[in-house]
Amino acid sequence: MATFGRGICIITGASKGFGRALAHEVSHSLEPGSVLLLVARSGTLLQDLKEELHSFSERQHLIVHCIAVDLSTREGVNETVRIARQEAVNEIDHVLLINNAGSLGEISGFENFTDLEMVNSYLSFNVSSALALTAGILQVFPCRAGLRWNVVNVSSIFALKALPSWVLYCTAKAARKMMFSVLAEEEPNIKVLSYSPGPMDTEMQEDILRLTGTRHCLLPCQESAVKLVKLLHDNDFPSGKHLDFFEV
Repeated sequence: MATFGRGICIITGASKGFGRALAHEVSHSLEPGSVLLLVARSGTLLQDLKEELHSFSERQHLIVHCIAVDLSTREGVNETVRIARQEAVNEIDHVLLINNAGSLGEISGFENFTDLEMVNSYLSFNVSSALALTAGILQVFPCRAGLRWNVVNVSSIFALKALPSWVLYCTAKAARKMMFSVLAEEEPNIKVLSYSPGPMDTEMQEDILRLTGTRHCLLPCQESAVKLVKLLHDNDFPSGKHLDFFEV
């Protein structure tokens, strides 16, 4: 069975939906002594997830930290980096950072977005936090010989395609795609992937249905999580590539 070796994996937005499914899938691939950092706003949901992961005997070897923070704030990003730094004293051979946290934002016509504070708040959580967190983790675990580095940007088809009334969401996803493309160009020793997981059975899709009346044929989160983990194991994509669930 393919593994990620003895590594540290940081998953943002881990408390529910796709992030929660990823935590389960990734935990199967981490070897003894590995560390899993679960980051989200809800400490209760994270603790429930930790207990789920430890209820399986083969995952008892994992060191799991629940980090209940708001990543749209400086304090939230700094606390996540601080806990990662505590684990940097241990010898590891793989760093995997999955930037999954994100929000839908207001769906409305372009001319309605005159509230600069609201726009900045959305972009802070959906764009700026991913940049600051990734940069902070890179400083904690600088590239070196023998260290495998992966960064995943959980993306969307709307990083590539404009959709009327979705200016916040499309803008954030497009900005993140470019941001991580720059990282791929800048750091040849880091393998970067932007992954669009497809329409999944999540609370966000419930919000989309309520707000727009649009109903999609939804995928189980675990199905998309399995595909992402396989992509990372196979490791045959060009760094910086944007891949969609339906393309692979």
